[in-house]
Amino acid sequence: MNLTRLSNAVPQSRLLFRRPQSIYYLSLQDHGQPLSTSSTRWDYILPRESLSNYGYNHKTAITSRSQIASAARRIVVKVGSAVLTREDNCGLALGRVASLVEQVASLQNSGREIIMVSSGAVAFGKQKLAQELVMSMSMRQTLHSKDYQVHGNKVLLEPRAAAAVGQSGLMSLYEAMFAQYGLKVAQVLVTKENFTDEYTKKHLFQTMSELLALNIVPIVNTNDAVAAPAQIYDALEGDITINDNDTLAAFLSAEVQADLMILMSDVDGVFTDPPGLEGSGSRVLHTYCPSDIQGGVRFGAKSSVGSGGMQSKSQNLQVSAAIWALQHGIAAVICNGSREGALNTIIAGKRVGTFFTTHAHSTTSPEHIADLAKKGGRQLANLTGAQRSEMINSIGELLISRKEDILIANRRDLENAKDTLSSAECDRLKITDVKINSLASGLQQMARESVGIVGRKEKRILLASGLELHQITVPIGLLMVIFEARPDCLPQIASLSIASANGLVLKGGSEAFNTNNALMSIVSEALLPHGVQNAIQMVATREDVNEIIGLGMVDLIIPRGSSSLVKSVTAQAQGVPVLGHSEGNCHIYVDIDADLEKVLHIVKDAKCNYPAACNAVETILIHKELLNKGNFFKKLCDFLKSNNVEIYSGPNLSKELTFGPPLAKSLKTEYGRLACNLEIVSDFSEAVRHINAFGSSHTEAIITENEQVANEFLKRVDSACVFHNASTRFADGYRFGLGAEVGISTGRIHARGPVGVEGLLTTKWILHGQGDAASDFGPGAKVYKHQRLPLDESIPTPSEITQSPVDSETFLEEAEKSQSAI
Repeated sequence: MNLTRLSNAVPQSRLLFRRPQSIYYLSLQDHGQPLSTSSTRWDYILPRESLSNYGYNHKTAITSRSQIASAARRIVVKVGSAVLTREDNCGLALGRVASLVEQVASLQNSGREIIMVSSGAVAFGKQKLAQELVMSMSMRQTLHSKDYQVHGNKVLLEPRAAAAVGQSGLMSLYEAMFAQYGLKVAQVLVTKENFTDEYTKKHLFQTMSELLALNIVPIVNTNDAVAAPAQIYDALEGDITINDNDTLAAFLSAEVQADLMILMSDVDGVFTDPPGLEGSGSRVLHTYCPSDIQGGVRFGAKSSVGSGGMQSKSQNLQVSAAIWALQHGIAAVICNGSREGALNTIIAGKRVGTFFTTHAHSTTSPEHIADLAKKGGRQLANLTGAQRSEMINSIGELLISRKEDILIANRRDLENAKDTLSSAECDRLKITDVKINSLASGLQQMARESVGIVGRKEKRILLASGLELHQITVPIGLLMVIFEARPDCLPQIASLSIASANGLVLKGGSEAFNTNNALMSIVSEALLPHGVQNAIQMVATREDVNEIIGLGMVDLIIPRGSSSLVKSVTAQAQGVPVLGHSEGNCHIYVDIDADLEKVLHIVKDAKCNYPAACNAVETILIHKELLNKGNFFKKLCDFLKSNNVEIYSGPNLSKELTFGPPLAKSLKTEYGRLACNLEIVSDFSEAVRHINAFGSSHTEAIITENEQVANEFLKRVDSACVFHNASTRFADGYRFGLGAEVGISTGRIHARGPVGVEGLLTTKWILHGQGDAASDFGPGAKVYKHQRLPLDESIPTPSEITQSPVDSETFLEEAEKSQSAI
């Protein structure tokens, strides 16, 4: 910095130089007048009006939460009375105070500058005076009854007096707590006049600057002992009026050029409606852009704690203060300070409270995305099957016509990921010409076969004359699909969602960012002509996913990816059903009666065709007698080696071989590359036990010419897919004729194996009556028929044809199962 130029530009000024954890004292004998009498320090502070050239006005405004951790250096934290006080409003909640001090100290010691605007003096004063008041209440009431408000047997102390008593105690508490972290604090008491008088305002902020330079935490509060009586002020517009600690924090933030203002109270943020209002569906707005909020928000009553709190008139003052700060270039967050670790969580960029921003593009909040997808799904359900099929065909056609754009985007992702992803992960990430053609073909098949799938009748039952019950297929609702490094599944999942008329929220892997965006633009383009482009949405972060799950709007979660991803999603599902598989540890059992040529052909396909796939074989179980039968074992090993497959032996095989493959670290490993385990078993029964113990319930196969053994194997193996003399690679929605799959489920309920469009539907019951009531039926009254009718209503059902009655208990069981599925 050119100090001569600086002093000429702002003569008769003081300049202070400071970096986090360090203060640099420079003697500027020719450029200004020292304020300190110390011979070792010369402090210069620029007038506030000069900061536009040399101060914080050069900082980049924070417009998103992701910028907070790196950009928020100077932070004003307002702590409301409701955060600091106990529920009885008399005394401090020491646990919360200690937690807050620890967080502030951690941030201050990390190089940030924290200014606290703290309430709590009134409550602390009440606590200190409570016992004395009780003991002398009768005498005081007698002598000075006019000075107190008497309610029953209680005397309500004037808040100014409580503040006068509590201020010193509150500061002593802060001083003792911050001292544990090697920090000093300074109390700065202000009144409204300190901000209206230019002389006092100037010196106030010179004091603030000096304290910050000395790494002292300023604790600011309105001087409630002398403050004017509480008033109702207009919402903040233009010039600020110091009404309470919220507006004080906003003004202070602007004056010291803070990067971030955090307003802590006893509410979680700005709600769409007053919390707890019946029927309002109130929820926190995690992002608030004033220009995007139509009609504002509705506010509840003022806080009952402290003199500053939340007021309610045309607009809540806390929100007004945040908006005013935002208009002056300062990001703001309103949060619940009682939440554990709230301050650190905000600084880390997590979604806590309501973040105020002027950037409309960052306000597409997760709850808004979920709401759009939910409503878009209902719009999809109102379209005809032909219209939905038309959109799926359009996606297939766009995949072909935009093929080059997709490949360019994918090459960019592969280049970015080459140093961070394994070879197996890169294989999953890679899009090829063949994959795109296969995708388009599968979507065409899906479009043809799914036209009448939504609203299809599953059952028709005549309960009684004129009372007919139908069971029909309907969408599940809102799906959330999370996938990693498999961008080619995006158009499949989107098309399945369209075919089943479900709303969809997608979360792709960051490593496929460019490819996912290219494919998502195709999906949106296909939806647009029918006005349902909102039905399929994509979010960017895991945080978005967690927030949407927490809203209670998602009906089914489908994770597609690593075991850690599936386990993480399942743990955070908060009761939402999860459909998927965590691992693809597939097996092939080679029986004693196997055809060797079939074995080699199937093994090559199952292991070498696409080793990164979840349906690739990972362990080959061999009947023990085949070790000594001809050259089978040697041929198998040579065959695998010739295809560059790494071989690892199981413990049983390792004991039989003197010089064999290295011992496998685990028989539960999903390699996802050209590697597999070989293990021996005594017969098919041991093979079944091994698979049930070490498998992931995905896909298993037996190779044998013995039909009886094959049938027993197929019956006993407890996996989603079990094959005879066929490759495990057939476990795929397209190969099953489903057109595409949303994933492979290894669970026990709803859907299992490759999940196509059928797995994304549930049912509902529709009853057609003629004024019937349940009380019309009983002894001596109407009688139930429970007759099963043809699904096709065009098939005549003459009354003279006797229908086979449906067992009533069986019917009720079926009805209950279907209802629970809904």
